Amino acid sequence: MRKRWCKSGLPLIAGATLMVSSALAQSVDTARIENGGQNDWLTYHGSYKSYHYSPLAQINANNVGNLNVAWTHIPGRSTRGLQSMPLAADGVLYYSGSYSRVFALNGATGEVIWSHFPELDEALISRQTHSPYNRGVALGEGKVFVGTMDGRVLGLDMKSGKVLWETGLIDSQKLTVGFTGAPLYAKGTVIIGAQGGEWPGRGPIFGLDATTGKKKWEFLTVAGTDEAMKTWGNDSWRTGGGGGWMPGTYDSETNTILWGTANPAPLYDWSGADYKTQGARPGDNLYTSSVIGLDVDTGRLKFHHQELPHDAWDFDSAVGEFVMLERDGQKFVVHPNKGGFVFVYDRNLAVKNVWRLVENINFVKDIDPKTGALIGRRDFSAGKVTEPPLCPFIGGGVSWNAGSYNPKTGLYYKIGQEWCMTLDVQKTTPVTAPQVQLNIGADFKMVPPPGGEIYGHLDARDPITGAKKWEVRYPEPPLGSVLSTAGNLVFVPDSRGILHAYDAETGAELWSHNNGTGHQGGIVSYSVNGKQYIAVVAGFGGMLADEYAPNFGGAYKSMPRDDGALVVFSLK
Repeated sequence: MRKRWCKSGLPLIAGATLMVSSALAQSVDTARIENGGQNDWLTYHGSYKSYHYSPLAQINANNVGNLNVAWTHIPGRSTRGLQSMPLAADGVLYYSGSYSRVFALNGATGEVIWSHFPELDEALISRQTHSPYNRGVALGEGKVFVGTMDGRVLGLDMKSGKVLWETGLIDSQKLTVGFTGAPLYAKGTVIIGAQGGEWPGRGPIFGLDATTGKKKWEFLTVAGTDEAMKTWGNDSWRTGGGGGWMPGTYDSETNTILWGTANPAPLYDWSGADYKTQGARPGDNLYTSSVIGLDVDTGRLKFHHQELPHDAWDFDSAVGEFVMLERDGQKFVVHPNKGGFVFVYDRNLAVKNVWRLVENINFVKDIDPKTGALIGRRDFSAGKVTEPPLCPFIGGGVSWNAGSYNPKTGLYYKIGQEWCMTLDVQKTTPVTAPQVQLNIGADFKMVPPPGGEIYGHLDARDPITGAKKWEVRYPEPPLGSVLSTAGNLVFVPDSRGILHAYDAETGAELWSHNNGTGHQGGIVSYSVNGKQYIAVVAGFGGMLADEYAPNFGGAYKSMPRDDGALVVFSLK
C-alpha cells in the first residue's frame, strides 16, 4: 500500500487543549459505550442499545423555549452538504465532514482542538457517485476511527489528531467505492462496511484490530458462505453488489455484531415473477437486504434474516438501527427496513413481529408478522412501470437516518416518508473494467402516491406492536435523525432547515429554530461542566436531497449543495 500522509488542518489551540486534556485521559472502551454515559455520546446511536436517546434533562419541555445558539462550526468544503453524526466524550465533540475530514472541538466553546484532512485523489473522488460525504466516526482506545472515500480506515490520536495507523482495504481506483458510513468500535475491533449496493462487487464488511489497524477478518455480504453461493444463479454473485454502509451495533451477551446489509445489483431486475430462475441475478441473493449477526472476534456468520429475498426495489436493510429492548422478560431487537416496515426480532434475529410505519407501500401486499415472509410480491419485467407507481420511492419509506427510543415514555419516534415513483426497467450488463460502474437497471421519477400527495411524518409508536400514539406531518419528508431526551423532548431537524422540538408525550411543538439550510445528518446531546448542549449538522445535498429542488421547488431551488455547519444550542 502506498503511504499517504495527511494535510494538516487548523493548528492546535493551546487554551482549548488545556481545558480538556485531563478529561481525555478517561478511556472510551466497550463497557463505557455499552452504558452510554450520562454526559456523552460515544457511538453512532449513543450506546450499543441504539436508543439515540439522551438521559440529560436540563433542557426540558418547560424551558426549551429558552434554547439559543451557543456556537457554530464551519468545516469548509462541505460538498453535497453534511451527513455525519457528531460524537462527544469528556467535553470534546468529534465529527466528520465531506472528504473524510475530522474535527475535534471544545464542546463548550466550539474552539478547534485539532483537525485532520486526509490527502485524497481528486480524480477518483470525481468519479464516485456517492461522494464526497462522510457519515461519522467511532471512538475507542484513545483513538478516533474514520473511513475514507478511497478505501482506507484511519486511527487518529484523540488528543492530537495524529495518524497512528492507516489500513487500505478496498482498491477504490478499480472498484470506484470506498467508505462513507461510520465505523463501530467494540471489544478491541473496528468494524466498517463498504459502499456497494449499486456496484458490481461483493460488499465486504471488515473487522480491524483497534490497536494496530491490522485486518482481523472480512465478511462478504454477497455469497459469503457456501449456503449463500447457491442463491446466486449464473455466477451472478461475482457482481452482486451488497455491502453494509451504515454502522450496526454490538451485543455483549452473545459477543455478536448486528449489521444491516445493502441491496443487490442491479437494483432493478427484469426477471418478473420468475426471479428464482431468470433475470440478472436468479435466486434469493443472500446475504443482501438482510440483517446478520457476526462473531466480533472472527467475523463468522452466526445467524441472519433476509428481510427482502431477491430485493428488486432497492429497499435494503442497511439502516443501522438495532434498538435493543427488554419487555416482560423478553429481549427484542427492533430494526426498520427501507421499504417502510419495521421488523422486531429476538436477539438471534428470529422474527417476532413486523409492522408498517408508512401508508403507501405496494412493492408487496404485506409481510407476515409471524414469519417475515413477503406476501404478494410485485416484480417487474423490462419496460415502463407507471400504473400504479411503485411505492415507496427509491428514497424509501425509511431513510438511513436514525429514529429514537425513549425508555421514559416507552415510545419509538421515527420518520416515515410517503412518496412513490415511476420506473423504466432496463436490461443491463455489469461493467467491471477498466473501472467498476454503477448498475442501476432503471430510470425513475418521483411521483405522489395514488390519490394523495407527498409528505413526511414523525410517528410516536410502541416499538414492539407498532401502535401509534401521535403523528406530526411535514410537507416534504425530513432527512435528518431524531433525538429524544429525558427532558420529555423530541427533536427533529427537517429538510427546510427548521429544527423542531416536540413534547415527547403529546407531539405538541414547543420550539423551533431556522438553521438556514436543510438537514440530512445527525443530532445528539451532551454535557460539559454541568451544561447541556444539543448539536445538529446542517447542510443539504447528496443523491436523495438532490431530488428536492426539481420536485418541491420553493426554498430548495436556492438551497446550496456545497456548504454546511455544525450548530450547537444551549439554554440562555
